[in-house]
Amino acid sequence: MPYLDDQTFNLYARDVSTQLTPNATQRTTLIVAGCYVVVIAILWHVPVLSWISALLTVGFHEMSHAIAGILTCATIHSVELDPDEGGETRMSGGISWITLPAGYLGSSLIGAALIACGFDTNASKIACLALGVFFLFTLWWARRNWLTWALILGMSGLIVLFWLVADSVALRFFVLFVGVMSDLYVLWDVIDDTIARKVNSSDASAFARICGCFPSRVWGVIWLIIAFMFFAAGVIVGLVAFKESASEQKTEAANFLPAPGSSGAMASAPIPSVLLMIVTALSWKLLS
Repeated sequence: MPYLDDQTFNLYARDVSTQLTPNATQRTTLIVAGCYVVVIAILWHVPVLSWISALLTVGFHEMSHAIAGILTCATIHSVELDPDEGGETRMSGGISWITLPAGYLGSSLIGAALIACGFDTNASKIACLALGVFFLFTLWWARRNWLTWALILGMSGLIVLFWLVADSVALRFFVLFVGVMSDLYVLWDVIDDTIARKVNSSDASAFARICGCFPSRVWGVIWLIIAFMFFAAGVIVGLVAFKESASEQKTEAANFLPAPGSSGAMASAPIPSVLLMIVTALSWKLLS
């Protein structure tokens, strides 16, 4: 077994402390994320805004079910989003003990990834391209659900808008907001559905019936702990991986997938392509 002397241990501890200590830009990001927590808590009590935010997070939840289904060879029949009922993913086949917890844990993982990307402008751009793929799959599976179409088009419009503002700096804080909202919703949803009250139709209840070893509330606690770990991991990864200052991020962002009209813009900027895909998909929907 390798032995670490006190000096080596202190060097490792000092390096870890340095990596986790936020710089000025990261402190701003953490403060903004903390403000988001308060803002999101208020939004959940505003009728129309709570409906919109719930619809978005339900979308991540149901998409996670669908992705887990695909990975376990299931056939996805449809995805329906409902901010009141929680949405539904209809599939046949697959492995239930993987697809059932994927809703909570998958959306929590997506939120954590967005939080980490929210520490860096270029990482936020990549995250938005991944969200674009996610949107297209969601539109395909939920093509008869007008709420889903309205949500996807609205989100796509916001992404394009924030991509164009201030060399995409606004995009970074938008991605951070969506990540924080997704993880907070998962934590609240797990507590509300499985711990605070027992819902017979919840994913945890169905999972408990399949496994038989623990009641749904125990699985709810386990999933809640994992969701907390994902949340914390998103922040830690952001602190460790993205140490660039705001000015350094601005310089790098000007040369990586720049917004049209910016100092480093190129004709191959992806935003028109993304818009074209969405418009094409919308035209297919209207003509079908």
